[in-house]
Amino acid sequence: AELRRSLAYVPQDPFLFSTSLRRNLGFGRDDVSEREVEEAIKLARLERDLEIFPQGLDTIVGERGVTLSGGQKQRATLARALLVRGSILILDDCLSSVDAETEDKILKGLRSVLKERTAVIVSHRISAVKEADEILVLEEGRIIERGRHQELLEQNGFYAELYRQQQLAEELEQF
Repeated sequence: AELRRSLAYVPQDPFLFSTSLRRNLGFGRDDVSEREVEEAIKLARLERDLEIFPQGLDTIVGERGVTLSGGQKQRATLARALLVRGSILILDDCLSSVDAETEDKILKGLRSVLKERTAVIVSHRISAVKEADEILVLEEGRIIERGRHQELLEQNGFYAELYRQQQLAEELEQF
């Protein structure tokens, strides 16, 4: 039970309840303050979305968050996990529906929060993991490479190839 309380998990496929966004964010905590909610919303980059929701935080999101986009659902689930205040944060490809620019802003904001926590970040996007203390590259459930971003680039293996492909894709998107 103690381990479960120390974990905050954000899945790739977010789950939201058919209630208000406010209640979804506070799920798992009865004592959450308005300031904490605002901070989590800011870190998850949900502020602009709240401006267009008809009732802001009190907007009903529908069954499994049907009224929200994929990125909005993922960011709402991230905000909820941040409010749990667990010492271990697991992000399981939870920004896959978010554009690269928003993902970058979210990750930069999370760095200050993650200094106080252990984070396990699962992602296919190198931009999401390149600042990690240690990166594990998995293939069919086995670790095939391990190290920091620069070390993995210097190894010139799978990680380096994936990095080059993603850099090229980003350059092509700018045209």
